[in-house]
Amino acid sequence: MNLRRYCTYFYCLIPLLANAQKENPKELRWLKHEITTLSATNMKGRGYAGKGHEKAAHYLERRFKELGLVPMVDSTYVQRYSFPVNIFPDDMMLKMGKKELVPGAGYIIDVASRSFHAKKKWIHHVDMDRIKDTAQWEKKLRSWKSDQVHLLKNVDSFCKRMNMRSRNFARTLPEGCYIIPQHGKLTWDVATDTMKATAFYVEDTAMPRHAWRASVSVHNVLLPEAKNVNENIIGLVPGAVDSYIVFSAHYDHLGMMGKQAMFPGASDNASGTAMMLYLASYFAQHPQHYTMVFMAFSGEEAGLLGSHYFVQHPMIPLERIRFLTNLDIMGDATNGVTVVNATEFPKEFSLLQNLNSAGKYLPDVKSRGKAANSDHYHFTEAGVPSFFIYTNGGKGFYHDIFDKADTLSMTHIPALSKLLIDFAQRLNQ
Repeated sequence: MNLRRYCTYFYCLIPLLANAQKENPKELRWLKHEITTLSATNMKGRGYAGKGHEKAAHYLERRFKELGLVPMVDSTYVQRYSFPVNIFPDDMMLKMGKKELVPGAGYIIDVASRSFHAKKKWIHHVDMDRIKDTAQWEKKLRSWKSDQVHLLKNVDSFCKRMNMRSRNFARTLPEGCYIIPQHGKLTWDVATDTMKATAFYVEDTAMPRHAWRASVSVHNVLLPEAKNVNENIIGLVPGAVDSYIVFSAHYDHLGMMGKQAMFPGASDNASGTAMMLYLASYFAQHPQHYTMVFMAFSGEEAGLLGSHYFVQHPMIPLERIRFLTNLDIMGDATNGVTVVNATEFPKEFSLLQNLNSAGKYLPDVKSRGKAANSDHYHFTEAGVPSFFIYTNGGKGFYHDIFDKADTLSMTHIPALSKLLIDFAQRLNQ
């Protein structure tokens, strides 16, 4: 190889070597291990059926101790609170004609549904496009019986015509079982109450072409507040002053739909929890001027309940929080990250962008305005300067049974950890 060709080859390698340095295999293995652990089958989706949320909380408490974090108060990392939740703890079945549908892949149940059991019931087919006004709709509702199974077609167009949000449609239905075909992705959620109806959303390609009878078995349990104790896990690394820089992430997810369908929640939000743990391990070994606080919230999927409880019952003075960075969906930064509240805190957002440019960490750091879409929100409303950062990339698995650890590319994620460390250290100056 002549000198000119060697020099050209060497200079072409420089960016690759720099990027490889950011994508440290040790960091990557560390993060992957935590994500895999948190989204494993024994965690039961970190939800409420099978007490997966309790198993995750105990794991995080143990990890905080192993990493050397100091408990918040009274020698405990735990802040307890409660809320009601609707769960489906037993086997679930939906059979249309001779075809038994696969839970999670072929259908999901509305999270606020009640128990319903039927064997080979006639399916009442209803074309919602034929219902033109409120009077017709109310008349139709009065004609339905609580033991019937209905297949409701064209619900989306009906909701649009009636100026009704399709996600709230099932709550308008009376007692009975309702099968609602849905085009595209099936996404599940968490409910803290129940409705009158039992509603199934069936992926339209999974629907049998002709089905006149249905067999249904679903059992719900509305856990009262007293029987659904949740835990925020909080630890700190003491600094020179009693002011705080906070990293937070929610560790809860959707759990189990019956005994067959588990929602692993690798991207949402085992990945964010793993990133928070990594940052905790780093700052435990590199104490800062400010006290570094790490908050793992439960109850996010049920409506940001863990972070709301903390803000209402703070374990540290909120006015002393210099900055909070909430981490959610941290498994693939192929297209960089988006920063919620960037428009609210332009000075800190400019700092983050400049650090990214200097370190060549991520392809892009995008700005987004205020949004109530993760655990930063209640802090922002209470006057705490806060960001919510999420990654842009991945296969689109979200609130479904396919959000597994092995689907995450982890592209640029070790580099993102370095950017977050740089950001916290600059805030400490």
